Amino acid sequence: MAPWQLWLIGAVLLLVLEMFAPSGFFLTCVAIGALLASLASLLPLGFTVQALVFAAGTLLSAVSVRPFLLARLRLKGGEVRTNVAALIGKTGVVTEAIDPVAARGRVLVDGEDWRGTTIDDTKLAPGTRITVVQVEGTTLKVDKEG
Repeated sequence: MAPWQLWLIGAVLLLVLEMFAPSGFFLTCVAIGALLASLASLLPLGFTVQALVFAAGTLLSAVSVRPFLLARLRLKGGEVRTNVAALIGKTGVVTEAIDPVAARGRVLVDGEDWRGTTIDDTKLAPGTRITVVQVEGTTLKVDKEG
């Protein structure tokens, strides 16, 4: 097998691994380096030049491509919100009147029924559109939408 084919196979495998690894696009940078080394191997310059192109390509993509991908494909701060934290900012509807005095109220957010209370201890009638502001245990603190 020719060297350019080996570099290309390595680049493709690294991109496939990137899909399964929470590496923050590091494997993508290495794949870009391997792809550039594959192109360099088409020239009659030897393995040393291929290795240097691979290293330089990986480094340059880590400095330029990785920050671009992180900014475009992830949340600000680089953290992906999961579980109940992912509910913050979502909209829903009050299904059972929210009454802070009686400590009652239910809301429907993303098809799931939650206990709900307002952030300013106001009452909300059923059918009112809400936005989730905070999560405390199994209770969503909400604000009236709009």
